[in-house]
Amino acid sequence: MIIYHGYTGRAADYLISKGIKPGDYVIVKLVEGVVFRGILLPRPEIYASSSLIVVKLENGYNVGLDLAKIESIEKTTIEGKASQVEVSRITQNPMLPRVTLISTGGTIASKVDYSTGAVTPALKPEEIIEWIPELGEVAFVNAREVMNIFSEDMTPQHWEKIAFEVYREIDSGAQGVVIAHGTDTMSYTASAMAFSIFNKPVPIVLVGAQRSSDRPSTDAVFNLISAFLVAAKAPFAESVVVMHSNTSDELNSVHRGVKVRKMHTSRRDAFQSINDKPIALVNPITREIKVVGKIIEYRGVKKPELRAKFDEKVALIKAYPGLQQEIIDFLVDKGFHGIVVEGTGLGHIANRLIESIKRAVENNIPVVMTSQCLFGRVNMNVYSTGRRLIEAGVIPGHDILPETAYVKLSWILGSITRDLGEVRKWFELNLVGEFNDRHVPGLYPRWNNE
Repeated sequence: MIIYHGYTGRAADYLISKGIKPGDYVIVKLVEGVVFRGILLPRPEIYASSSLIVVKLENGYNVGLDLAKIESIEKTTIEGKASQVEVSRITQNPMLPRVTLISTGGTIASKVDYSTGAVTPALKPEEIIEWIPELGEVAFVNAREVMNIFSEDMTPQHWEKIAFEVYREIDSGAQGVVIAHGTDTMSYTASAMAFSIFNKPVPIVLVGAQRSSDRPSTDAVFNLISAFLVAAKAPFAESVVVMHSNTSDELNSVHRGVKVRKMHTSRRDAFQSINDKPIALVNPITREIKVVGKIIEYRGVKKPELRAKFDEKVALIKAYPGLQQEIIDFLVDKGFHGIVVEGTGLGHIANRLIESIKRAVENNIPVVMTSQCLFGRVNMNVYSTGRRLIEAGVIPGHDILPETAYVKLSWILGSITRDLGEVRKWFELNLVGEFNDRHVPGLYPRWNNE
């Protein structure tokens, strides 16, 4: 079978017969009269159809064109446009830090099926590396796929598998690990990595993309280069999330994995540190990493320890007007092992629910209180409702994020203990910077109006 710059079958034969190769500027006329102008791209191996050619249009978008609909194609050169595009591959330098890219799926690891226009999480890690050859100038790259799922399908069992694979890479000498992950639940996985690997010697960097790689506004390349820079060169050894600092391609923020949340559905700077500052800022163009926050774990020669069991019978519930006692009672009756409440204000839930919460605690089920306000901290001594909850045995969550509290409680119950008293002790330990010991002013960021 002929393989012509990734093209096979009819597409390869057609392009060869026309003397056209990737990098040529082409004008394609379809049978119905529509005309496309742009640069012919090499065909990645992931595209299954042998009858499609892929063209990058002048507006930056890529389009797949079926041979059956093409009336004519001609190569041309126009002033101000290059007629050839170099298709380069990574040159591995063994003197650079060894960084492993672990792919789990998501937009940053997505391909476009040009026959349907759909974007699905199926891009292999080695194809990401080929796509961004600059990564080979930052690190000696190892890459593999450990799963291929949407981030909304993540479960605690997936965290266990990811943690094991990260630990295995670190233990075998990797000087940094990058996890390509969907953005919707990335902060949960970042928290899971923070708790499940003790004594980290190198950074664990989670990275995603808000815009898919077929769009001119994609943030995938910018984010991946920054993530590799952090994994290879950062002085800290923490579980972090690396994403855009603002909507422009200027800087990436390095957020502590236990203090970050996705705060917008689609903005490129959707991720924000909550009740904390970013650890660092990264410029992938100058390749500078500037530490701007507090480092908790430093890079160094250390022996990591894996404790990566998570209890799946932990629930995260949101307090809202009308929340019924039956919901708490159901969790108790179904044998759940832990409950995290995303309470109102300073850490409250309706008084009518307190007896059900007390029953949960009496059944050896720890109940942790956080705040849905996100910014600020829980203080359950101010109002009578909070004091009644403390008397019922609720564990105050300081300024910990609800999702981080959920991950931490799941981890404690799975990896450490089910004893209620010991769970309380472990939860009140600030293990990886998941909460501040006191209120820190000036940590309430606001976006500019746009």
